[in-house]
Amino acid sequence: MIYRDTVKPEWVDYNGHLRDAFYMLLYSLATDAFMDHIGLDDAGRRARQRTLYTLEAHISYLREIKESASVRVETRVVAHDKKRVHLYMEMFEGETAESVSACEQMMMHIDSSGAPKSASFDEDIAARIAAEPTVALKDARYAGRVIGLPVRASSVAAPA
Repeated sequence: MIYRDTVKPEWVDYNGHLRDAFYMLLYSLATDAFMDHIGLDDAGRRARQRTLYTLEAHISYLREIKESASVRVETRVVAHDKKRVHLYMEMFEGETAESVSACEQMMMHIDSSGAPKSASFDEDIAARIAAEPTVALKDARYAGRVIGLPVRASSVAAPA
């Protein structure tokens, strides 16, 4: 699944490149395109009273991207179960092969007919997810990372 867009002037920061928040906007729009692709477009969400919520997202900012750049976001499924789908997305400038950013997201299928609650995917939606291109977590170059500084004995402050 591929989503395409262009970096808009209002998305650019004081350094002349895409503001960090707008990377997430592009990933959010790519997620919407994924939802449309699997049958959870606006009409499908309304008719089924189902949607996807983002439970967690991790972004790696790999290199800057400038105003007016064409971007593409490639979305692949890492894993899924009856209620969740783990997505891995990479952003590229134009048709280049080197990532400018990567994102992984855990999405939960939600019954929105009343108070939101998790729900199993309908069979046809589950089948579409299962048919999507996949990537093994070990092959998703920027997935599964943990944020943190290495702990060194000399850098840990002793309690006062």
